[in-house]
Amino acid sequence: MNNFGLDIWANKNFIIEDGEIKLNYKSMPSLLDIVNNIRAKDVKGPLLLRFPHLVKRQIKTLYNYFEKAIEENSYQGKFKAVFPLKVNQFPAAVEAITSQGAKYNYGLEAGSKAELILAMSKVLDGANITVNGFKDEEMLTLGFIAAHSGQNITITIEGLNELETIIDVASKSNLKVPNIGIRVRLHSAGSGIWAKSGGMDAKFGLTSTEIIEAIKLLKDANLLEKLTMIHFHIGSQIADIAPLKKALREAGNIYAELKKMGADALSSINIGGGLAVEYDQHEKSHARNYSIDEFSSSVVFLLGEIMDSKNVAHPDIFTESGRFIVASHAVLITPVLELFTQDYQEKLLNFKESNPPLVEELIELNRLLNNANCIEYLHDALDHMESLFTLFDLGYIDLQDRSNAEILVHNIIKKALYLKSANPTNELEQLQIKLQERYLINASVFQSLPDYWGLGQHFPVMPIHHLNTTPLRAASLWDITCDSDGEIGFDPDKPLYLHDVNIDEEDYFLAFFNIGAYQETLGMNHNLFTHPSEYTISINDSGYNITNAVESKSILEILESIGYDKHEILNQVKNKLSNASFITEKEKNDTLLQLERFLYQNGYLRTTN
Repeated sequence: MNNFGLDIWANKNFIIEDGEIKLNYKSMPSLLDIVNNIRAKDVKGPLLLRFPHLVKRQIKTLYNYFEKAIEENSYQGKFKAVFPLKVNQFPAAVEAITSQGAKYNYGLEAGSKAELILAMSKVLDGANITVNGFKDEEMLTLGFIAAHSGQNITITIEGLNELETIIDVASKSNLKVPNIGIRVRLHSAGSGIWAKSGGMDAKFGLTSTEIIEAIKLLKDANLLEKLTMIHFHIGSQIADIAPLKKALREAGNIYAELKKMGADALSSINIGGGLAVEYDQHEKSHARNYSIDEFSSSVVFLLGEIMDSKNVAHPDIFTESGRFIVASHAVLITPVLELFTQDYQEKLLNFKESNPPLVEELIELNRLLNNANCIEYLHDALDHMESLFTLFDLGYIDLQDRSNAEILVHNIIKKALYLKSANPTNELEQLQIKLQERYLINASVFQSLPDYWGLGQHFPVMPIHHLNTTPLRAASLWDITCDSDGEIGFDPDKPLYLHDVNIDEEDYFLAFFNIGAYQETLGMNHNLFTHPSEYTISINDSGYNITNAVESKSILEILESIGYDKHEILNQVKNKLSNASFITEKEKNDTLLQLERFLYQNGYLRTTN
């Protein structure tokens, strides 16, 4: 049996029991039971399930490890954290973040005007708000309004022009001035595809010369007491701990130097985000080379060491790790609509009274195949298949003969794979790859897994049932968009094997894990497939509750969301049908009712099983 790398990526959040994947929490419900419960209400298409307890677990883990490191290293500063809203701004996700983070006074980070308004409205009383990204006067004024409202906000400047605007707003308004942070442009950079936030050619931050000028501007404006934070960020999904350590040394020394320059109110270092999530489900490759324990210990120890050597008080430590907090809380469940070799079922054989000799031999090979002779018979079948293709090309056998031969050979290969599954030959392994099964999933890669399409980012994927049997079909996944890029191809270096099931007789569900970070906010409506139906699952000791149901947009809502008048669309379609002269009035009325029902359903495919 295959546990699909559960011990690598799942962090003990999920377990396999009784052939199904279950939540490893309280009543331990199975994903299949939750899915069937939702689908019983006639919900079709992909489902996005949110588990708030997994957000709580990650927040607790982050705080516990940093507080442990602070105690072990006799560090004098405090640990504080904010969640960057760019990672996931969806209402149910933000609700989970703020409610589950209440115990820790967990804050929010904003990078745009809309995100800032969201942070101002949703942040816990007294919790921190940090503001990053490029800002105009209006956005900076919103920060002043937040401070004037009593909120604990720090605006991080990305350039001297932003600081000059802050000084200007402060001089011409009676609003309270927010705390100010400086994003420093470090020489140090991260690694990997998300490393562009660091380094001297980074998009954000002030150089050493600009930092000195910023201190002078703040002094001249009598606002130096508002400078409380320096901030850096070397990239999302930090794979290697070494670049972080280098950046900490650089940023720590900048902080200490600023304190010596008279920035007495400076009290915190914001190390940004980047704490990596394990996305891979294969033993040979991992997303990071460190643990959360090593991460937190390294940060606390290095900053303490630098401050002690410079005789500077230990600063509070801020993090903005979003991916680490929410990636695990969301699971995409999608039905498989079709297996593309389903046409090779034995029930579709249609023999003649007199079949070509090679077809008759294939019938016997298929009937007599066993563990002792399967390799020999497999070789015979493959040889016969080549001969039959040649005979078909020359016109000596017909299409029905060819169809029968393809079904028989396909089944002989499958039987050989199953018989030798415990100890497959290299030849059989190559056949598995060559004859890989294509699974059509009722989802859009562009909508629900955009990082896979755009960046080649892998996500753990596995069936949620049939887990007490060994999957033997080398699998590639095709989505329902009419785009060839809507495919998760089979990778021999990171193989995915799934089960050979009869979709006509039973459902088969696949789950994609660790998709709670960025995938929703970056998802695109390619082919006008929109956000899946989503549900929050709250698990208790005796069962679970399904809340925050948001069904995927209907067809009319989809069209309205991109600028069409849904009433005009509906009327135009109805009028064209009503004007048809070749159908009866009853047929028109029945068809109109059917049409309207379709237009008020979501745009994903609806299956009967």
